[in-house]
Amino acid sequence: MKKSFTRRFSLVLAGVMAFGSAAFAATAQAAPAEQASTGASYGLPEKIEDGAILHCWTWSFNTIKENLPQIAQAGFKAVQTSPVNKVREPKTKKDALKSSGNDSGNWWYQYQPTDYTIGNYMLGTEDEFKELCVEAHKLGIKVVADIVSNHCTSEYNQISSTIKSVAGNNTFHKVLQITDWSNRKQVTQGHLTGLWDLNTQNEKVQQMIVDYTNRVLADGADGFRFDAAKHIELPDDPGFGGNFWPTVLDNDAEFQYGEILLGADRAADYAKLMKITAEGYGTNLRAALSKQKLTSATAKNYRLTGVEDSKLVTWVESHDTYCTDDVPANNQFSSWYTTTNDDIKRGWAVICAQGDTTPLFYARPQGSGARIEGGTTTQNFNQKWGDNTIGIAGDGNYYSDEVAAVNKFRNAMVGEGKNLVDVVRQKVTMIERGTKGAVLVSVSDSDNTINTATNLADGEYTDQVSGTAFTVADGKLSGTVKAGAVVVLYTPEEEPEDVLVGDLNKDGKVDVQDATILQRHLAEFKNDDGSAIIDMDDPKQVKIADYDGDGTVSVLDVTAMQRAIAEFGS
Repeated sequence: MKKSFTRRFSLVLAGVMAFGSAAFAATAQAAPAEQASTGASYGLPEKIEDGAILHCWTWSFNTIKENLPQIAQAGFKAVQTSPVNKVREPKTKKDALKSSGNDSGNWWYQYQPTDYTIGNYMLGTEDEFKELCVEAHKLGIKVVADIVSNHCTSEYNQISSTIKSVAGNNTFHKVLQITDWSNRKQVTQGHLTGLWDLNTQNEKVQQMIVDYTNRVLADGADGFRFDAAKHIELPDDPGFGGNFWPTVLDNDAEFQYGEILLGADRAADYAKLMKITAEGYGTNLRAALSKQKLTSATAKNYRLTGVEDSKLVTWVESHDTYCTDDVPANNQFSSWYTTTNDDIKRGWAVICAQGDTTPLFYARPQGSGARIEGGTTTQNFNQKWGDNTIGIAGDGNYYSDEVAAVNKFRNAMVGEGKNLVDVVRQKVTMIERGTKGAVLVSVSDSDNTINTATNLADGEYTDQVSGTAFTVADGKLSGTVKAGAVVVLYTPEEEPEDVLVGDLNKDGKVDVQDATILQRHLAEFKNDDGSAIIDMDDPKQVKIADYDGDGTVSVLDVTAMQRAIAEFGS
């Protein structure tokens, strides 16, 4: 949240400073730190693959940045942005996710590059992207950027001269329409839905993408998702192979995966080069949830033969499965219609608790809701797209109690084996992790009292979602699983303080900037939304700002902070 300040602050600052230490100098350093404000404060793991990724679909860089504390508190290790490069711009309605107009600023323009520079009208500037990465790293959150490297926009006149000239007449593949989706040459060399297909075999085109991805990394990104990866050839494709993937993937990114959707007959070969998506698994899982018939066999079958589980990125739904155009006349609907938010919570628990793939949580549009049975097309259009605005935060399901509890469970279970059990046939499935914890997922319409064999150590366990008690005695887990519930059983380590006392900007040290923030609060300066810089209704904020520990936030706290900086500075 940006802060608003005026010139009159200097007068108040002078008055407050009169109470402070004379040693309040710009060169002062941090007071001794008991704990830095990093991922450790939120129990986040070191690696992206050990945690969960939040897909902040069409959120602006600033929106993601403003929501980082909540994202960390919900247990997400990484955020995935929409494509950060310059993209196709419509003539009108740039703020709409989708519109019935012919030139609507729809979300899919985000996947139509016009230049490989960083920043676009949907997400923000390159500087804002850098700021997002800096703030994310302070909280232990990593940033995964979406890369569209297979094609450019279908609007040729919007493609930059830089791209057009990078390889002269060889920048793009010759126009070839995809008519047979089982034909490897068409799928990898053809123009996908009219989009200008980059000649990815060309070394100059490859270097253009390398230069771009290196810049994204230099700006602070930690990993990449490669859009339409199956539409780019592999080195040994007969007659049209190329070294695009070995060249582009040779970088310092921690985490890289490719979008390999159904119909890719060489998924296992792509997986030798990078992680890949398991779309078929999400399809099966959604079907099981909607039919209320969930089994351990469905839960653990990722449906990709010859690919190690650790190479997979899994989801309940993706932006593609959510946004696909519906055809009511043929009874064809995308996942927004067939899968409820409660289904998403249950499916997420199944995926995230297992720990052997990297789970991706798609944040649906803000204000979106369940379908209206018998509703008109317009009514359901509004339900699907919600507030229908590019740049704003998505639906709050990502920080629901169930999702947050399962994320934290996953983070606490890194390195533990898994065991899946059908507790109640087709209705309650249990995912155990070693002897330390278990997650139970119910798709039942009724409560189920259970007394089932378990690997959990004997003892009392509290469901981290509902607070309900469960007991393990003599190798049996007993308790009541409520209808449709997600139950998370383990004993969390005592959470450390999120920040140092006095560390108001949460950068892991107490310094001049923190004193300045406190002074501004006392001067009654406000955030853009009118709220106080320090939220006096938030006990944690008060605790941080109450440097002298008297239960109030006052000038004396500024004085105490300044003296600490002077005394312990170096």
